[in-house]
Formats: sequence, structure tokens, C-alpha cells
Amino acid sequence: MCLILFSWNPKSVSSEPIGQYPDTTNRLTVAANRDEFYLRPSQSAHFWDNDEQLLAGKDLQLHGTWLGITRSGRFAAVTNFRKPDKNQYPLSRGKLCSDFLKGDDTPATYLKQLQSSQEQYAGFNLLVGDQTTLCYFSNRSNTPPQQLEPGVYGLSNHLLNTEWPKVKTGVSTFKDVISREFEHPPEREQALLKVLQNDLQADDSQLPQTGVGAAIEKMLSPLFIRSPAYGTRASTVVQIKQSGDIRFLEQNYSSGGVLSERIQHQL
Repeated sequence: MCLILFSWNPKSVSSEPIGQYPDTTNRLTVAANRDEFYLRPSQSAHFWDNDEQLLAGKDLQLHGTWLGITRSGRFAAVTNFRKPDKNQYPLSRGKLCSDFLKGDDTPATYLKQLQSSQEQYAGFNLLVGDQTTLCYFSNRSNTPPQQLEPGVYGLSNHLLNTEWPKVKTGVSTFKDVISREFEHPPEREQALLKVLQNDLQADDSQLPQTGVGAAIEKMLSPLFIRSPAYGTRASTVVQIKQSGDIRFLEQNYSSGGVLSERIQHQL
């Protein structure tokens, strides 16, 4: 993933700046974009190996995933940490998600164990959660894994809540959507997809400086990226209710942001 907007346990939030949540039944709400080279082979969201438990897309090059869920309510998502790096790393960041989803460790235990091997991965930001806990860890931060408090968060290719233009814009519009009343769940999903489809590039003065050059920073600055070789290939909306019920929507795109396959599941 390259952008993850999410709210965690809003039912217990009494002083959120966005005000009261009309619908506090969601334990976790996620709206995320996966940006990747169009030529990199991948498979859209599906149940892995005929296993009706794990639902995720799959990178067919290294066989991990960028975002996934299980029927029991486990969730994992990863973003790259953007910084030029010529080192070769033995382990795939996509395995960080799939290993958690296939296992039964608590989020805190999984991340604690990961610390000993974190240098074997290129820079990453990792979210892992279960029915009671959502945790975050980056191997490009000097801080240990943290258990997240209830609230609304934004994550791109730097540390959690780094105020890049796409994160600030995304969090603001995400908050607006989740604070509104919707008669039917698909209406909320469509509104969150619209948030993710914002392709307005940031002003030059707002661009981060991550070492990739101004032209690439500009191209990567919107929530939804379009370019001939690289761009947003999937938008995913996940809603996990306090009851454990799950709604999953993935909208895929071909080169240039052209709509392609849509996948929906209720678990």
C-alpha cells in the first residue's frame, strides 16, 4: 500500500475533533490505495489456497500481500518507507502481512518478535490488528511497536501521521465521510472510494523531499496516482464491525487509472 486512512474503535472516542460518529458500529474502517508498477504481476483479492479464512490480494513476484483480512477479524497492511536505498534485503515486506494473517500471535507479540529481524527488510510501516488491538511498527523509526489508541489516522510512505499533502487531504475527507449518515452500507463504501480517487497533485511548495527528485515527488503526491508505468492499481475499503461482521470492497485499475475488476465480500 501507499496510502492507508483508517479509524480504530471510534465507539470509545468521546472527544474526536470530527465530532460524534453517527455509526459507531465499526471497530475498524480502512480506505487504502495500492500503488505499484503496472508490469509487476499480482492477483486481486481472493481466498488464498482455497482457504476460506484469509482474504487478500497477492504479489505474484514474492508471494506476499499488501493488505488482507481473515474471517476471525485479523487485519494487516503494509506501506513502503520512501527513501532511495540501493541495499538488497533478504526478506519481502509482503510476507510481514501474510505471516501475521496466517498465524495466531497477538499483534503485540508478533511485532515484538519482528524487531529481531527488522533489518532484513527494506523500509516499511506495518499495521496489524485483531478483535481487540491494533498496533503499528516501522523499521525506519527509533520507537518500539505501539498499540494505537482509538482515533483516526493516516499513513503513507513515511511514519504514521506524517503530514504529507496526501495524508492531510485524505484524513480530512475520510473524517468527513465517516461522520456522515448513510442509509445503506454500499453508499459509505462508494463515498470512501471517491476519497481515494482524488488525483489532484500537491503544490510544489508542499512536496516532501524524500530524495527521489521534484518531478517524481509531484507525480506521487496525489491520493490517486496516474502515470504510464506506475500508479494506483487498487483501492480497498474494509469495514469490521464490533459484532465481527466484515465488509470488503476492492476496486482494481489498469494502466492510467482505468476501472477494471471489482471484488466484494461480506464475511
